Formats: sequence, C-alpha cells, structure tokens
Amino acid sequence: QVQLVESGGGLVQPGESLRLSCAASGSIFSINVMGWYRQAPGKERELVARISSGGNTNYADSVKGRFTISRDNAKNTVYLQMNSLKPEDTAVYYCNAYIYSGDRHYGNYWGKGTLVTVSS
Repeated sequence: QVQLVESGGGLVQPGESLRLSCAASGSIFSINVMGWYRQAPGKERELVARISSGGNTNYADSVKGRFTISRDNAKNTVYLQMNSLKPEDTAVYYCNAYIYSGDRHYGNYWGKGTLVTVSS
C-alpha cells in the first residue's frame, strides 16, 4: 500500500518562510511527477507546483519567485520551500504523486494534507 505523508505546516507571520516535506512509502517501483496542491476555505483545490522525475518544474503564477519545489528521488520525498509568505497562501497543502507500485499498478496518490496559516 502506497502512502504519502506531509509534514512542516504551521502558523507563520507574513514574510516568513516554511518548508513542507512529503515522503512516499510502501511498495514503490518508481515515481513520476510529484507535486503540491492547496485548498483554501471556500475555494477549489489548485496546483501550486510540480516536478518531474527528471527535475523539470512548473509553478502557479501566484507563487513564482517565492516558492521552490525540489525532490530527493533516493528518499522518495518532495519538498516545497515557501518564502515571503502572504496571508493569501493560507490553505491546506496536499502532496500528490503518480506512482508505479511494486505490482506495476500506476496510480495517482494524495496525502492527507498539512495546514499552513499565514497571519499576523
């Protein structure tokens, strides 16, 4: 059974930084794209950033220049470094990954989410 577990959320003031981590575990053969999505209260879930297995990245316009996504393929882990945080970044952040499991099933997996609150 494949699982994604996020960590690193919390309460910060505007302008501060946070680093989110998401580790994939279980019977994993390989991981394709990994990414972060977020959902603010009353809004739809949206893409924040994603990274391919080869390191190609893309970002939502709202976070370009402030957030950086990276991954450690040896650890099956993806990170999101968030700098210059704004109140509008407040949301539950979800990890997402396309994974070939050990039995070669290809699936889209989600973590349970971690809350990021930016407030003074």
